[in-house]
Amino acid sequence: MPVMVQDPRYAEPAVEYGLLGGEHVRRGQKLFLIGCGALVLASIYLAANADVDDLTHLYQGLVIFALAFLPGLLWAKSGGSRFPVFEPLMLLCASAYAIPLLNGHQQLMYYAPEIQTQAGWAVILYQICAIATYQFTTGMPGRSDFWTQPILSRKVEHFITYGLVGSALYMAVSTFTTWIPYEFNSILRAVFFGIGILCIFIGMQQWGRGELNPTERTVMVCSLIPILVIQTIGLLLIGSITMMGIAFVGYLSGGKRIPWAPLIVAFLIVAVLHNGKSAMRMKYWENEYPAPTLTELPAFFSEWVEFGLQPPHSDRSDQREASSSRLLLERGSLMHILCLVIDSSPDRQDFLNGETYGYVLPQLIPRLFWPEKPRSHVATYRLGVYYGLQTEEGTETTTIAFGMLAEAYANFGMWGAMLLGVFWGLVFKKLQILSRYSPMFSMAGLLMILLTAWSLNSELTMAAWVSSLFQAVIVVLGVPMLIRLVFGS
Repeated sequence: MPVMVQDPRYAEPAVEYGLLGGEHVRRGQKLFLIGCGALVLASIYLAANADVDDLTHLYQGLVIFALAFLPGLLWAKSGGSRFPVFEPLMLLCASAYAIPLLNGHQQLMYYAPEIQTQAGWAVILYQICAIATYQFTTGMPGRSDFWTQPILSRKVEHFITYGLVGSALYMAVSTFTTWIPYEFNSILRAVFFGIGILCIFIGMQQWGRGELNPTERTVMVCSLIPILVIQTIGLLLIGSITMMGIAFVGYLSGGKRIPWAPLIVAFLIVAVLHNGKSAMRMKYWENEYPAPTLTELPAFFSEWVEFGLQPPHSDRSDQREASSSRLLLERGSLMHILCLVIDSSPDRQDFLNGETYGYVLPQLIPRLFWPEKPRSHVATYRLGVYYGLQTEEGTETTTIAFGMLAEAYANFGMWGAMLLGVFWGLVFKKLQILSRYSPMFSMAGLLMILLTAWSLNSELTMAAWVSSLFQAVIVVLGVPMLIRLVFGS
């Protein structure tokens, strides 16, 4: 339960939602010890199985891996806030940079060892600046209604799991029928996407705290599984992986316990699907097969699993085989993109000196008022064309994952990487402090849930990240305000 604390700015004791105390501290300390042990074992395994030609890359990879887990370990040791926005952002450095460097990601072979070394230092400096800024940033909790007053009654929280049912029903109807008029579908998609994120995070946090009864847990599972299934029909796994990440962070932040069995099962399933993804895309995309109907889903996924269980292979003889789980871990690599940028700038391509950040503020202007507003991925396309990865025409059909660290380096070099770390450490720590007394259904609480979810989007550039977050904020904060206006508080 939230802790009652006396604060001199409040006439009554304030509810400190940020650090939950009590049992959460004890569980958090246990989680901290488990995490430390897991980090040591994982580091030993990675060191023993590392595929590197330069020992410097081994040490850099292990340091990046350890720094990626450090904020999460400190979060657990302190009892953990309900809104771990900074910790997932840092954790993704393990899959995006550490593991590809240690495993000798196949695309790193195109870059000289000194380029890989420089990329490793860029990541480490980014992490150190972010973690140090986060640890030393202080402040006072927010006082205004935005931070302290619920926009809806806390009774709504007891029905949040059933909101996921509506999200699942919308996805099924919009995917398998033509009942929803086209002109309304984009609006409803945004609304139910926002509702789905809130329901998953809040519901799983309640589950972690032990507040859901068996019926509510069944509703959560029976609603979440169809959402994950429908999101993979297009043969893109990133949406489902993000949703599972939100569910995991919600459960972990609520109960300070790791759901080992569901986590292992989910990882194995995604690994198999990832291994069979290329074969399925070749059949359904290149041969222009229609997407499966509702009744064809069992056969569709049976075929996908059959492809996924086959040994991975490559048409190129110089590419070594890898297990499906290893391929999945390398799927999130951004290290080769960072090496590309470092290899090109500033020797062959000048630094952009903040050009891509100039696209951020225009994304906050609704397209209704600016029909010619640049596309949300305009910075991504600019980088792709600038570094020769695609043509202007290619940006119409393909979006390349650059990530914010490579973007920062492309603009300002090593200073850009360090300043990006300072930015995230400062912003996220300030927001966590300001939301210390924020109820879940306050404007600030809903905003923090979205930020927690968006911290998992490591592949976006800053403009695309801000654009997608802004759209979600409009929907997620607008819907409760509309409910309150119609039904009262």
